[in-house]
Amino acid sequence: GAMAPGKKITARIKKTLPVRGPQAPTLSELMRWYCLNTNTHGCRRIVVSRGRLRRFIWILLTLSAVGLILWQCAELLLNYYSASVSVTVQFQKLPFPAVTICNINPYKYSSMKEYLSELDKETKKALETFYGFSEGKSKVRRSVDERNSTGSDFFKQIPLLKFEDFSKTATDLHSGQKRKIEGSVFHKDSSIVNSGDSNDIIGFQLCDADNSSDCALYTFSSGVNAIQEWYKLHYMNIMAQIPLETKEQASYSADDLLLTCFFDGLSCDKRHFTRFHHPLHGNCYTFNSGENGTVLSTSTGGSEYGLQVVLYIDEADYNPFLVTSTGAKIVVHDQDEYPFIEDIGTEIETAAATSIGMHFTRSRKLSKPYSDCTETGADIPVENLYNKSYSLQICLHSCFQKAMVNSCGCAQYAQPLPPGAEYCNYKKNPNWMYCYYRLHEKFVKEQLGCQQICKDACSFKEWALTTSIAQWPSAVSEDWMLRVLSWDKGQKLNKKLNKTDLANLMVFYKDLNERFISENPANTLVILLSNFGGQLGLWMSCSVVCVIEIVEVFFIDSLSIVLRRQWQKAKKWWNDRKRQRSGKPPQAADLERQGHDNPVCLDEDLPTFNTALRLPLPQGSPLPRTPPPNYSTLRLESAFSEQLPDTLEPGRH
Repeated sequence: GAMAPGKKITARIKKTLPVRGPQAPTLSELMRWYCLNTNTHGCRRIVVSRGRLRRFIWILLTLSAVGLILWQCAELLLNYYSASVSVTVQFQKLPFPAVTICNINPYKYSSMKEYLSELDKETKKALETFYGFSEGKSKVRRSVDERNSTGSDFFKQIPLLKFEDFSKTATDLHSGQKRKIEGSVFHKDSSIVNSGDSNDIIGFQLCDADNSSDCALYTFSSGVNAIQEWYKLHYMNIMAQIPLETKEQASYSADDLLLTCFFDGLSCDKRHFTRFHHPLHGNCYTFNSGENGTVLSTSTGGSEYGLQVVLYIDEADYNPFLVTSTGAKIVVHDQDEYPFIEDIGTEIETAAATSIGMHFTRSRKLSKPYSDCTETGADIPVENLYNKSYSLQICLHSCFQKAMVNSCGCAQYAQPLPPGAEYCNYKKNPNWMYCYYRLHEKFVKEQLGCQQICKDACSFKEWALTTSIAQWPSAVSEDWMLRVLSWDKGQKLNKKLNKTDLANLMVFYKDLNERFISENPANTLVILLSNFGGQLGLWMSCSVVCVIEIVEVFFIDSLSIVLRRQWQKAKKWWNDRKRQRSGKPPQAADLERQGHDNPVCLDEDLPTFNTALRLPLPQGSPLPRTPPPNYSTLRLESAFSEQLPDTLEPGRH
């Protein structure tokens, strides 16, 4: 069928009219169209500028502006999750913290002597063999009679050794014989051993029970440290086998430890203290533990209104090998926190009045994505063994204990027991010491993964302590004060108290200012978008519409042009291949096919006057000119055969 005249003209125009905009056949034409039509001035200047230098300058300026926008927007995104810290100080009535007090010596030596007799005898023998120290032969001989067979094999397995120079030859304490020592050496002291003092090197060897050639050698530059570490190792082994009730009875009662007590100017007693048993420190007592649901508070600062206690230390009943200092340890903590006495305990001197002034600070950090902290610890895959609120310290200790149970088959004595586990002892777990030392070495080197798993708590309370010490009691008041305190102590003591058995402790708020440190988001989505808009407007005079335009042209339209050309190439290749098979010559229409013959151009509107004017001229034809006027049309008389009557002059009828 013949094509309608209107459609013919439309097809003709489509074939000859150059196509611009999103339907442009090439990327360069699309970019030119974009630069001429966009709102961003830099792009337009590149196209319309005359002269290569001016065009180059505009290209440089435009690219610089794009680079600055990308850099500034990247900075804005990177700083989006930053937080600003605000500090608020307010004066108010403050809750008093929990104060946990322990004697440095965990158990009365007189009560534990029967369990430790063999270990003490072995330690005294080491002192005599290596240092010539003796308390008198009779005592050493008498202790031989107390010997029983519970741990004798154990001391043979891990004896103290004395090393000669830096050779691997050592004197065995137990047999007194020299022997070759194999295994990697670990110095447990921070100080490097001098070659001149090398004769003093003492240590012990721990071997894998399953593989006796796999040994670790622990050496110490100080004999004191070596003997204490060796003693503690065996001491923990013995303590793990003693029932908890026996240990609680052998430790200090509240009546033993506390002589006098005052809080906020009023008298207090042992009912205000809660006992808890610490594996390394025996019976400890917590003032204001909040166990009964009430937490004491104070409305006045200063030493008169805090906690004042006099502690009875009883130095004479100390274990001579386990502890070498005298006094008490205290920890100031929140009621929900576990007191890590061995980690953060403050030591209190005897024969002195120790004043501890406190400043209270509450801190709150923003959780993810602002920082890598945890709100409750529920998102951390480590079981809390302490039955207290989460802290980083609790997580690290719980993680190590879990690793200890998994690796060594038993739990380390200094930390709480996981469910279904029991404490390590040499009878049931002959390999535990070697396993523990190896595991602890990994833990310190951060190879166990605990430091990577455990995170800081997002909110925590902190009491900053300032300690000052004065001599107490004074020389003039010493006599009467000690007599009265001895009387107060009652009939348990037949002797007058010695001032080195007493420690005076005061814990108080220096002021009632509570500092609250909190993090707040430094940016919001509105601020971020405003900053983006500012950068785009400053460097490119661009808005959101302009960004959408860039996405449309540079991504959607550019991609469609690339795909269209690839499709045409594939189609041409396929047609050529079909013709080669059939032997037909290529058609002229196929050779001259242009981008505007593309099926995308489906505009069926009739051509307008403007589009007609834009048609290219036929080759060799002269330029069209305006035709001359037909002057014959100007002769009016020829248009009318006779003059109309109303045009005649008056009087000519």
